[in-house]
Amino acid sequence: MKNILKKNTVCLVLFVSFLFSCKDLSQLNINPNGVQPETVNPNLILPTVLTETGKAFVNLGFQDIAGVVQHTQKDAWFNGHNDYDWGGDQSWTPYYDLLRNNDLLYQRSVTLNMEFQQGVALVMKSMIFGLITDLWGDAPYTNALKGEAGGADYITPKFDDQATIYAGILADLDKASTLLSKPKTAYSSIVESADVYYGGDPTKWQKLANSLKLRYLMRISAKQPDVAKAGIEKIVANPAQYPIIDDASADATMAFVGNNSGDAWPSNTVFDISGSNYRRIKMCSTLLKPMQATNDPRLAIWAKKVEIPLSVDATLPAGTDKIVNGVRYLSPDKVGATPIDTDPNYVGLPPSVSQLPSGYNFNPTPGQTSVNPHVSYLNEIYMQAKGSLLKARLMSAAEVRFILAEAALKGWAAGDAKTQYEAGVKASLTTWGVASSYPTFIMQKGVAYEGTQAQIIGQKWIASWTNATEAWFDYRRTGLPALSAGVAAKRKALPLRFYYMRDELNLNKANAGAAVDKLEVTTNSQSDGKNSAWSKPWLVQGTGKPW
Repeated sequence: MKNILKKNTVCLVLFVSFLFSCKDLSQLNINPNGVQPETVNPNLILPTVLTETGKAFVNLGFQDIAGVVQHTQKDAWFNGHNDYDWGGDQSWTPYYDLLRNNDLLYQRSVTLNMEFQQGVALVMKSMIFGLITDLWGDAPYTNALKGEAGGADYITPKFDDQATIYAGILADLDKASTLLSKPKTAYSSIVESADVYYGGDPTKWQKLANSLKLRYLMRISAKQPDVAKAGIEKIVANPAQYPIIDDASADATMAFVGNNSGDAWPSNTVFDISGSNYRRIKMCSTLLKPMQATNDPRLAIWAKKVEIPLSVDATLPAGTDKIVNGVRYLSPDKVGATPIDTDPNYVGLPPSVSQLPSGYNFNPTPGQTSVNPHVSYLNEIYMQAKGSLLKARLMSAAEVRFILAEAALKGWAAGDAKTQYEAGVKASLTTWGVASSYPTFIMQKGVAYEGTQAQIIGQKWIASWTNATEAWFDYRRTGLPALSAGVAAKRKALPLRFYYMRDELNLNKANAGAAVDKLEVTTNSQSDGKNSAWSKPWLVQGTGKPW
């Protein structure tokens, strides 16, 4: 009986195999409920590219990079945020995943002659590749996104040098600007709801393309000053051909929908019931101090006042530690060696201090819990899942104006430096809903124009709140603001780049190794060797910056 059953089973398998062998296997693998890449409408891909890119920028600029540039610091689980203890595990795979989707968007748009979508795809390609090379250095570019073609050149692609990548980005942005230069009525394929940045407005997309070009021209200005100067002056001299983001209404932003944890603001307590991420993020004293000194109206939008201020009074009896009318009064002996800040309104965490055993501002269990009523949390708006100010901010009028102010200060034909600087300050206040404070704020000592690069970059650093990656790249290029690593940081200087990840070093060994070899070891690279967050990529080699 067993033999008969076995023979019948074999015959059945052979019969079924024969029936299906006559069919094209690719037809059998078509998902009847899905959309095929060969036929997909670009407007179905566009929202994914835009929303996922927006979230990627926020996850950098509001999380660990905000710690690097000392906008915020964290209590509890803070090593990556406060101390730059990254361990080489940052991966660029999510960014290349975005680029693959974006490449499909572009290819389908070319096939269907959809010029608006082509232009948008080129802008997004430039933005994402720009982020990759800014974060890591040399990276796959020319041969990237071609793995389906097979062959070692595409499966394990070479790493292009930064100069090549930035040149490609600038060329793509020129092409995008041209594609997006027509009135909206000239494009028949725009679906406004698919464009979560600008609602299908080609003029604003063209402004973003040209503004990104200003960003990357300034990025390379220390290495290729003639290219940067000529490129910036060309844009400024031809505003009709090269419109830019010149006021906050054209800022490149993405609002959060707030329907679930995947499309909500990352520190929200609506879906994170425990509120862990929100509670751990505190304002950094490095940012608070200059904002307090100038009565910056943005501070009240971004930060909460301390719940219980501290007051140390030498006239109190020894052993005094009491709360009266919402203030905690302490005698000097109760303070001892504990580092404290007695500002009655805002108190920030100093950089990389949260693991010290003394416990800053009486943190009850330093390095473990995030509950501390004596330091400033973020404003309660950052507990929400969505809101008018809770947006991914990819590029702003403030950034553009500060770029032009710096260019003018260099003596380039980019307008009047004072006018551009003041417009940058005003644009940032407008973005955060406090434009009415501008006439008073711009007259404050430290804000009123002084004609220095340090002041321009300082205000640009403040204006990059929640988009801290740009502040990091400016710091690396200029050494400004003059930030110092905290006492417990992994190195005594701020990092300059991400490590190349282990998988890339193992699976694309020859090409990754060649990229590592081109990094410049510094005194802060130490035991990391060349592949260090403190080694210098081409962009800052030979510049003496930031340290």
